[in-house]
Amino acid sequence: MHSYALDERLTILRDPSSPADPQALALGALGWLLESDARAERFLALTGLTPDELRAGLGDPAALPAMLGAVLDFLAAHEPDLVGAAEALGVEPAVLAAAGQGLLR
Repeated sequence: MHSYALDERLTILRDPSSPADPQALALGALGWLLESDARAERFLALTGLTPDELRAGLGDPAALPAMLGAVLDFLAAHEPDLVGAAEALGVEPAVLAAAGQGLLR
């Protein structure tokens, strides 16, 4: 169940007992990752992806789970990034690390 709070904008508050959507978590993590040029460059270098391949993969429903899995694998391999992304998304690092399994379903 969702709760709604009004101030200057509509805010949707998640029920903490409901499971997080793995795809939404991975997309949020990618957004956090790309906020920093250094993180983005390291991600591309370590995954071997180019910016064009990343964009194409995000736009292809068949390739999207693998692309988002690469994001989560990248974060899980470097704890400071995993913790930083999890804090930015308001989830526990373990939830973010486990989201990759949900992408395979």
